[in-house]
Amino acid sequence: MAAVSDKNTLPDKISLREAWLFWFKLGWISFGGPAGQIAIMHTELVERRHWISERRFLHALNYCMALPGPEAQQLATYIGWLMHRTWGGIVVGVLFVLPSLIILIVLSWLYLVFGHISLVAGLFYGIKPAVTAIVLQAAYRIGLRTLKNPGLWAIAVASFVAIAIFQVPFPSILLTAALIGYIGGYMAPAQFIVGTSHSKLNRSYDPAIIDDTTPLPEHTRFRWSRLITVITVCALLWIVLMALLLSQFGWHGTLTQMGWFFTKASLLTFGGAYAVLPYVYQGAVEYYGWLNPAQMIDGLALGETTPGPLIMVVAFVGFIGGYTNTLFGTELSFLSGATAAVVATWFTFLPSFLFILAGGPLVETTYGNLKFTAPLTAITAAVVGVILNLVLFFAYHVLWPQSFSASFEWPAALITLVASIALLYFKRNVIYVIGACALMGLVYSIFLG
Repeated sequence: MAAVSDKNTLPDKISLREAWLFWFKLGWISFGGPAGQIAIMHTELVERRHWISERRFLHALNYCMALPGPEAQQLATYIGWLMHRTWGGIVVGVLFVLPSLIILIVLSWLYLVFGHISLVAGLFYGIKPAVTAIVLQAAYRIGLRTLKNPGLWAIAVASFVAIAIFQVPFPSILLTAALIGYIGGYMAPAQFIVGTSHSKLNRSYDPAIIDDTTPLPEHTRFRWSRLITVITVCALLWIVLMALLLSQFGWHGTLTQMGWFFTKASLLTFGGAYAVLPYVYQGAVEYYGWLNPAQMIDGLALGETTPGPLIMVVAFVGFIGGYTNTLFGTELSFLSGATAAVVATWFTFLPSFLFILAGGPLVETTYGNLKFTAPLTAITAAVVGVILNLVLFFAYHVLWPQSFSASFEWPAALITLVASIALLYFKRNVIYVIGACALMGLVYSIFLG
């Protein structure tokens, strides 16, 4: 649909076919993590196609930023729901995730089968330092927009000390931060007002199909009956699949434990995908042993270089765990991995659909109320410290892959430095940085390794 500037040339509504074709295309090109995906949606929906106004877009974004889960996928689901009711939200949410799931299943299989080949190993030698720099950039960007006063800095430092030194579980850190924010919102409210991180988008654009003055559609109004229906359906979808896994594999079965673990992970992703990575690492690597630390870093690298939400790294974790555990026998290793990837994705994203479809009309009325936003601000501050610990974890495994007693990987350190400067100082695109680092790793492995 060509860009338009005259309100009179706009159709009354967006057709299902046109909308779903757009969302299907977006699922294949949504590179760049949450920030890049939100920017693409803003450019296409607000500036070019005029499907939704700037204020309506930001209203939806604010809502999704206040929820646990992948905000870009939730934003897409929200806009789909706003345009075409419940089924619109469901289809859009699925289309946003499905291409990434398919790509990661294929790449995960290629990684396991061909990852030992020197060419592939050389590429990953350069990609791993880039991932370390990317996570450092995430900590910097979240900290820059959140740590606006000494109180929030103290929460960030305390969370870092708690997880890095005392190995406090990630959920405990989040709950403690939320409690501090809740109390602080009453005792020192000014300390928990940090403003919006996307105010730079607040500009004027031409009229849109869903404009500022467009009456709210009936399906966006709160109804108890609708809320109960959505909660019941989502609960049944969770219960039925979990019951099936329990009956087939038992409570301690790999797929059952993945379903339970990724359900918990989906409820702890305040602050975006980088915030939940420490929890996924603690569970998938340290507790369950579905994959090793080096594979976790490689999985994040694959997640950074594929379209879709970064939290789709859970599909990689699931595939590796299912494949290596040969759930259906050695002859069906690929099926084992693919099934586990689907299970991990299902339980990770199901709560996101619940939050949007059930909570949309309800949560919109609470946005801007400090008693709701202060705990979220404190959680985001704590997330900064948690992500910084993740940086140290990645740096250790990249620079001292054989432990501190072994030699220091100076080429990896140099690539990390170059990637950090490119991202933090020159603001280069993540995909370009990963590509350049992969090339450096390949050159080193061929000529100097």
